[in-house]
Amino acid sequence: MSARKIIKSRRFLPFFLTQALGAFNDNVFKNALMLLLAFTAANALPWSTDVTMNLAAGLFILPFLLFSATAGTLADSMCKSRLIRLLKLTEIILMLLAAVAFYFQQYLVLLGLLFLMGSQSAFFGPVKYAILPQLLDDKELLAGNAWVEMGTFIAILLGTITGGLLVGTEHALLWVGAIIVLFAALGYLTSRAIPAVGQVDKAERFSFAPVKQTLQTIKISYANRTLYLAIMAISWFWFLGASYLTQFPNFTKTVLGGDNTVVTALLVAFSVGVGLGSMLCERLSGNRVELGIVPLGSIGLTVFGCSLYFSAPEQVAVQLLSLGAFLQSGYGWWVLFDLTLIGVSGGLFIVPLYAILQKRAEPGQRARMIAANNIFNALFMVVSALAGILFLSVLGLTIPQYFLILAIMNAVVALYVYSQVPEFTLRFVIYLLSHTLYRVRSHGLDHIPEEGAAVLVANHVSYVDAMLIAGAVRRPVRFVMEKAIYDLPVANWLFKAARTIPICSKQKDEQVYEAAFAAIKRELADGNLVCIFPEGRLTKTGDIDNFRPGIERIISESPVPVVPMALQGLWGSFFSHHGKGAFKLKGRWWSKVQLVAAEAIPAAAVSAADLERRVRTLRSDTR
Repeated sequence: MSARKIIKSRRFLPFFLTQALGAFNDNVFKNALMLLLAFTAANALPWSTDVTMNLAAGLFILPFLLFSATAGTLADSMCKSRLIRLLKLTEIILMLLAAVAFYFQQYLVLLGLLFLMGSQSAFFGPVKYAILPQLLDDKELLAGNAWVEMGTFIAILLGTITGGLLVGTEHALLWVGAIIVLFAALGYLTSRAIPAVGQVDKAERFSFAPVKQTLQTIKISYANRTLYLAIMAISWFWFLGASYLTQFPNFTKTVLGGDNTVVTALLVAFSVGVGLGSMLCERLSGNRVELGIVPLGSIGLTVFGCSLYFSAPEQVAVQLLSLGAFLQSGYGWWVLFDLTLIGVSGGLFIVPLYAILQKRAEPGQRARMIAANNIFNALFMVVSALAGILFLSVLGLTIPQYFLILAIMNAVVALYVYSQVPEFTLRFVIYLLSHTLYRVRSHGLDHIPEEGAAVLVANHVSYVDAMLIAGAVRRPVRFVMEKAIYDLPVANWLFKAARTIPICSKQKDEQVYEAAFAAIKRELADGNLVCIFPEGRLTKTGDIDNFRPGIERIISESPVPVVPMALQGLWGSFFSHHGKGAFKLKGRWWSKVQLVAAEAIPAAAVSAADLERRVRTLRSDTR
């Protein structure tokens, strides 16, 4: 289902509106309170304004550290739709109390309510992401996450702006109170339309034990290294985001020479960029969770972060510039362009990571995995504040220099994560290959089982057949590959990352031959997809060679369905043996390639000769 259809569906739209209204209301309340504390209430509290601002920021973020694990445990132990409605009712009560406190200017009470609103948000975070896999199927999950990320950032932006505008109006306290109660009520009404979802884990009863639950939740995140590093990568983005957003006011005033309207423009550029990147991610990924987009996002974060350093003017204007004057300067559009593309890169970076976190987490632990993510997000945001103090105050760097350091740090973090989880790099190479050197289209891939073991068989045309198939098939595939190709320099690292199984003829090396069949049997026993090229070698003529009987041995040892597939349009391309051989400066670039699959064949009907005939028919006369 396309992103447009998902946002209109009754399964998703009420949830989307509920979370967006909540994010909007949080930021109206928080920003209005912060501005009032900074200006109107500067003398109403028994400490300085600096202490008040830092205290307020700490009170909102502290609940994410204290209660995220408890929130994840609660979300895993009950119906998530019901929990969302209870949390929205809680929001109405808190906003009614806040409206009264605003009217009577009870700022200490409002600080306490800020902590409670942070707590409500901390409980909403895990259920917000954990419910998505129950509302959407796997093909819709990426689009759903794209909408959520876009909606969240735009709602934060609009809420922040609205809170600021309300404070500047006549009868501001009444208006702020009325707006936060109204949107809390609207959020509850939309939550009532969220479809009921089943309870995933009925065995575990909920108890309130924040310390114990936090330790257990962090332990759960450690159990799966890929998901743990995905959490670290998401948290790193929040570190970057918090670092940029915190510095916008001083960056605007002391470096760009702009006024408060320019600060708003920077915030809009960054937030809109994240929204655009989130939606672009769904389009680039083709309705699948595509990890190959993540390195693309990290590259953008570094490139445009470095560009932001060079965009800063050498001299600051004597008088603060309005937005119009800022845009007429030689650097205004450059800064906004960089910030927008930093946001776009961030959207490309985090949306697939959130989707993979939801998809691969155990259903009974999904909310706690999201809770672990929220805990680390909060920790990284706290560390970002400390990093800002270290680099800007202690080390005395300028803000543009700090932005450059962040861009370089991002490159180091990305290289570390991708070296620890080669799947990211592998998917990136596959994505580039299938979207640059080749234009890959697929047909009939719905014949491949959504789950459970199966063998895929295809003709062998080029050195990149396995990568093109891996890029088209939604499920992970274990390839059986001729050892000579498996051992190619550089490519060998990628093949190992993909858990490719090397094979050669029995006469050449019986040990490798038998080890390959043993590995195939293990993969099929584990319910995985295995792809083989029964010809046993690359075609030198463009024609399909005879299929070897190894496929019959595989099916006799592991009776699973076999899906015939054919690659069309690869013969004559750079990686095929057409003409003078592969890797020569000849052949087609940007080739149109098709991968066609036919209906699965039951194990009892499988034979090498019949599979060869079927693949020939699929390939037709196109080479």
